[in-house]
Amino acid sequence: MSAAMQQQQMEHAGSGGAMDEEEQQVAVTYQPIEALQEHGISSADIAKLNEAGYYTVESLAHATVRRLTDVKGISEAKVLKLKDLSKSMVPMDFKTAADALEDRKSLVTLTTGSVELDKLLEGGIETGSLTEIFGEFRTGKTQICHTLCVTCQMAVTDGGAEGKAIYVDTEGTFRPKRLSEIAERFGMDPVMTLENVAYARAHNSEHQFELLKMAAAIMSQDRYALLVVDSATALYRTDFSGRGELAERQMQMGQFLRQLTRLAEEFGVAVLLTNQVVANPGEMSFAKDSTKPIGGNIMAHAATTRLRLRKGRGDNRICTVYDSPTLPEADCQFAVGAQGICDASE
Repeated sequence: MSAAMQQQQMEHAGSGGAMDEEEQQVAVTYQPIEALQEHGISSADIAKLNEAGYYTVESLAHATVRRLTDVKGISEAKVLKLKDLSKSMVPMDFKTAADALEDRKSLVTLTTGSVELDKLLEGGIETGSLTEIFGEFRTGKTQICHTLCVTCQMAVTDGGAEGKAIYVDTEGTFRPKRLSEIAERFGMDPVMTLENVAYARAHNSEHQFELLKMAAAIMSQDRYALLVVDSATALYRTDFSGRGELAERQMQMGQFLRQLTRLAEEFGVAVLLTNQVVANPGEMSFAKDSTKPIGGNIMAHAATTRLRLRKGRGDNRICTVYDSPTLPEADCQFAVGAQGICDASE
């Protein structure tokens, strides 16, 4: 996410945190695709691009020519014109490492609800990138997702991003009542908190991918800070079976993850994925953790930060930084309570 983008978010926070129409305009971090009408692109062509899942100028600039030529009703000549226009409107050149460092300093993070977990993550879940959390059942993956759906709506000074959340549920574990309980803990209006979370139940891997197009449409209309997919891999495990379909599964999953990366960068949202684990035959049966996340290298390369969750004593859970370009390998304890994620009990 650019420094200018983060500055807009900070100005949005400093103005009081109310998500009224004027402040939403300040928080916009992308250019709506309708801006191309000023450059001779017809509304009919924009409607065709919307139908294919393109809602911003950035999405066109980042797409390949081959992908754009697949859009029904858009000629190759029109595609080349669209690419030239979008590239002229979206910075895609080199910048210095010093500028990149300034961008990193101004990143917004979302609090998890646990002080120790936030310390481990150097502030919380990072916006503009993909964070994967994996572990066995009852390790707190879904509870972290629910807690973040609430905290992302808080002011930047309180560990939020003053944005709404989108929740894609593939396992039927979404519970609105939990959001109300967590909202009460943070002194927020439960009704408004629920109104600010868009929820969809994915029924197969194809539907799961289609929901990302809908998510792009929703995020282009309002300020969103979080996109949750719980879990990202469950439906791919059931829709594709056996080694004969493994290559197809990995290809489809790779396209899904690439789309998530695009949304994270395009809209500046934090993308949070949960993942399941399988037994690792290569590990000793008596090892501390003989499981591994599913998805293979496709998932490993797509996620910016990977966090492993394990069960602790009672309600306590253990989070370990499994892979990250910035965070050191370390772990901490947190707890799953009646009002979401909190600090571990003794």
